[in-house]
Amino acid sequence: MEWLVPYVEALPNWAQYALLALDYGIRIAAIGIIPGRRRPTAAMAWLLAIFFIPLVGLALFLLIGTNKLNEKRTKKQQQVTKHIMAESEGFEENWSEVDAPEWVHKAAGLNRNLSGLPGVDGNTVRLHADYHDALAAMAADVRAAKSTVSVEFYILSVDSTTEDFFAALTEAVERGVTVRLLYDHIGSARVNGYRQTKKFLTESGIQFRRMLPINPFRNEWRRPDLRNHRKIVVIDQEIAYSGSLNMIEPEYRKKKNHTIGRQWVEVMARFEGPIAAEHLAVFATDWYIESGESLSDALKLHSEMSRPGHVTCQVVPSGPGFHTENNLRFFNMLFYAAKERISVTSPYFVPDDSLLTAMTTAALRGVDVELFVSEKGDQFMVDHAQRSYYEELMEAGVKIYRYPKPYVLHAKHITVDDTLAVIGSSNMDQRSFSLNAEVSVMMIGSEIVEQMRVIEDRYRSLSKPLDLEEWRARPRIGRFMDNVCRLTSGLQ
Repeated sequence: MEWLVPYVEALPNWAQYALLALDYGIRIAAIGIIPGRRRPTAAMAWLLAIFFIPLVGLALFLLIGTNKLNEKRTKKQQQVTKHIMAESEGFEENWSEVDAPEWVHKAAGLNRNLSGLPGVDGNTVRLHADYHDALAAMAADVRAAKSTVSVEFYILSVDSTTEDFFAALTEAVERGVTVRLLYDHIGSARVNGYRQTKKFLTESGIQFRRMLPINPFRNEWRRPDLRNHRKIVVIDQEIAYSGSLNMIEPEYRKKKNHTIGRQWVEVMARFEGPIAAEHLAVFATDWYIESGESLSDALKLHSEMSRPGHVTCQVVPSGPGFHTENNLRFFNMLFYAAKERISVTSPYFVPDDSLLTAMTTAALRGVDVELFVSEKGDQFMVDHAQRSYYEELMEAGVKIYRYPKPYVLHAKHITVDDTLAVIGSSNMDQRSFSLNAEVSVMMIGSEIVEQMRVIEDRYRSLSKPLDLEEWRARPRIGRFMDNVCRLTSGLQ
């Protein structure tokens, strides 16, 4: 800021004193305001920004310094949560006799208190680790829909890979099925071909809404980097899909990705049974928030629902509408409860202090902990911030496997012992904990853990384990960049 000195010195004395008072006033106010209800790391990052560049730092803080939704959206979220709690009262009794450790029941109780959704038994789960197979399975189930199809994706694009799924949606509309669709406004708008996708939706007869739209001229404004990151498909409230896959080709319609052969590696889960109704409850919440239309009359959560399988599941929604960081609390509890083994797959692993402590503590007390990440991430700053944690993790005993480039391992799942698996849209970073609306599914039983182990074994066979001594010897410029990006990750 030295370039400003000549201009400031040219001002009258009273103006110089006023600027000095403003400068110190901003800094003093920041010390008393910013730490409130923020993690110490995030507060310190904001304070550093404001102390080094007061006016710019303050402007950024006012723009993106809070993750709160507006009061109208928050009230709608609370209304739906209360409705779900009332409608599903006593639902837990259906799996109270399930043979699971006590900590699993405690985890289900935690999730119930945070989001309102109970644990439900009687489900089937099939994992789809092939991108195209997952899309084909979703399209086939949509073609069999009888009454309703509900679709929600962070990124959505009509292209050569997804066109059959969208064809299935239009066919459903033509035969009288009600098709509702949600997509994140900014997440989808920045993808090549967005205008053509929106034109297709407008002409298709599909009822669609943008999630978290940004349009100041229509009073649609909030922190601009809040996102709805969920991926959900529900058919007739009987079948549901969720996981990591966005409704777009695996190269994300980027020329560079096609050139270098970069594709996203995903996992989607197909659920059949009462858990489909819980997925619909999450969709109905977002639909109500964006459209004002309540789907509560159609939403059923009762003990007489069909139970085609034996897997107990629980949907865990999270996001800025909850203010309790549901996913972070859930993940921490799992890491502290593990007895033998934890396997984590996360494309963006930038933990807060609590999660880092939980994970390293598990490794230090003898739990076999492994982490699957990409060799090279698709986001420069997140990739470097993530790398800054590897040394500390490996020193505690965590095994890190890097999935080979140019592929991006975008799947998001966890297994704990032989007891429990989690799949969903949530990364293990501060964005997913605080800024994104996410959805995860807890699945209980050795049957589903075995399915997930097959996928983890394939990752391990393809990946290169990271060596601690080799990592310590990496170039200093890389270490410097890692640490700088780690600091900026706390600016929330």
